[in-house]
Amino acid sequence: MKYIDEFQDPELARRLLDDIRDTVTRPWALMEVCGGQTHTIIRHGIDQLLPDNVELIHGPGCPVCVTPLEVIDKALEIASRPDVIFCSFGDMLRVPGSDRDLFQVRSHGGDVRVVYSPLDALKIAQQNPHREVVFFGIGFETTAPPNAMTVHQARRLGIPNFSMLVSHVRVPPAIEAIMTSPSCRVQAFLAAGHVCSVMGVQEYPELAERFKVPIVVTGFEPLDILEGIRRTVQQLERGEHTVENAYPRAVRPEGNPAAQATLADVFEVTDRAWRGIGTIPASGWRLSERYRDYDAEYRFSVEGITTREPAACRSGEVLQGLIKPHECEAFGATCTPRSPLGATMVSSEGACAAYYLYRRLGIPSTPQEASPVA
Repeated sequence: MKYIDEFQDPELARRLLDDIRDTVTRPWALMEVCGGQTHTIIRHGIDQLLPDNVELIHGPGCPVCVTPLEVIDKALEIASRPDVIFCSFGDMLRVPGSDRDLFQVRSHGGDVRVVYSPLDALKIAQQNPHREVVFFGIGFETTAPPNAMTVHQARRLGIPNFSMLVSHVRVPPAIEAIMTSPSCRVQAFLAAGHVCSVMGVQEYPELAERFKVPIVVTGFEPLDILEGIRRTVQQLERGEHTVENAYPRAVRPEGNPAAQATLADVFEVTDRAWRGIGTIPASGWRLSERYRDYDAEYRFSVEGITTREPAACRSGEVLQGLIKPHECEAFGATCTPRSPLGATMVSSEGACAAYYLYRRLGIPSTPQEASPVA
């Protein structure tokens, strides 16, 4: 497949690594925003192959991981009702709520179904007119447009038994929250290419200027990541702080205007809680007043659920880049993919899952012990 093998070439990776080593003269801390990028970095050992003075900090870019506990509990409450067919992507089924997960709801008779598109859930609603069908709509700007289009379609087609439990979040406010945190060590960002393919880069120059941080839009293959790091380090060494697009094969500066128009029609910006982090102002979307009848939170009256994170889970610190997953006492012991304490151990984009899957149980003492890029 085009753009796969070409961006996993080990010889080109070595050249990029050599260029980074030749450029860097002092310590720098970079944050990759996206969990997909985190998995590429850990799978290929990129963080261990970099010079010692270039540190990669894993950010809160996993949509499953940042879905707050109270929203999970709302999903569990709705899914437990006998008149409901609850539809979700598969990676949400094992995310722990306060006392159970969606798999357990299904094992006790709840009609919980895995779908591959929100339109699948809409079709189920058409096929089951006497039952309520709810789709669990989570994610960043990447998954928001198809979810918005599905709600628009439900309204256009007059399908009254469909609704969506929405927990969408936005990247730029999260970057602002990270940079204004007293414990922030981040000096530059690798921005998520798929988010920018939808939203463009218009919101980033103001952040780069205000916080004096380079922001480089980056893809997801090993060479994408290394090229993003190379450009970021070059900016840091020169004392620059601009926005660069290192993923032009997928990202246009203006993004996708049609997707943005759909988002503006169906959603409105709102404050949103992030799991393990807290509420970030204007960091999420909810259904606008025009589409409020399709909001499962209102339809099923679950607005008042409040929760508390388990004390043993340090996923909030992982999501903020304050600790690496293996530095959590529960990692690999009381917290595993089979019995997770937090969503970062469940999701295919979670940092804890990446460390566990690729056996990153500690940091090698020398770069030679790291895994090769390809």
